[in-house]
Amino acid sequence: MSLYRPGRRHRRGCCCCRLCIWTTIAVFILLLLVAAAAALFYVVYRPHRPSFSVTSFRLGYLSIAPSGVKSKFSLTVTTWNPNKKLVYVYSPIDVTVLASDITIGKGDIPAFIHGKRNSTVLKSSATNSSQPLGSETLTKLKAAIKAKTGVSLKLRLDSKAKVKAGSFKTPMIGVRVICDGIRAVIPASGKARPVVSIADAICEVKKMIKIWKRTFLF
Repeated sequence: MSLYRPGRRHRRGCCCCRLCIWTTIAVFILLLLVAAAAALFYVVYRPHRPSFSVTSFRLGYLSIAPSGVKSKFSLTVTTWNPNKKLVYVYSPIDVTVLASDITIGKGDIPAFIHGKRNSTVLKSSATNSSQPLGSETLTKLKAAIKAKTGVSLKLRLDSKAKVKAGSFKTPMIGVRVICDGIRAVIPASGKARPVVSIADAICEVKKMIKIWKRTFLF
C-alpha cells in the first residue's frame, strides 16, 4: 500500500515562489540602475532636442488628375544643435510633402553628423508621380487646392539618429520632424507660378518607435 506524501508539491511551490521573488528583485535592481544612469547622463550632459525650421520652400509644379499626382518641390531646412557636449549622427532622411494628409511629394536628404552648438543647412528636392487616385482622394485634393487661402502643406522628415558624447554612443532611435503652417496658392493653369508662404511654419521634433505597422511618437 503506497503512502500519500503531499509535502513534495509544497516544496515545488516554494521553489517557484522564490524564483519569482528573486526575478522581481533582479528586474527592480536593473530598473534602478538604468534610472540612475539616465539621471547621471542628464546631470552631466544636460541634453536638449535639436530644433528644425523651414527656411525655403518652392513649388515648381503641381498637377492632380485621376492618373495621379505630378509635382516638384525644392526645400531647405535648417537644424540647430544647442548641446555643448553632444553630437547627433543621422541616418539618411526620408522627406515627404503632404496635402490633406495625402502624399504629393517624396525625396531624401543624405546622412550627416550634427556637431556641437552647430547650425546645419539641409537641402532636398521632392517629386511625385503616384499611382491612380481614388475618386474620394481626388475630390479632397482638388478642393484643398482651390481654396482661396491656399492649400495647407505639411513637411515630414523621418530618420534615425544616435547621440555621441566622447566615446559613449547611444543606440539608433527613430526621429520624426513634422513642419506645419506651410501654405501654397496655386493659380489657374496658364497664370503666374505658385506662391508658397512659410511665415507661419513651425517644426516639431519627436522620437519615433515602429511596432509592426503602427508608429508611436513621443
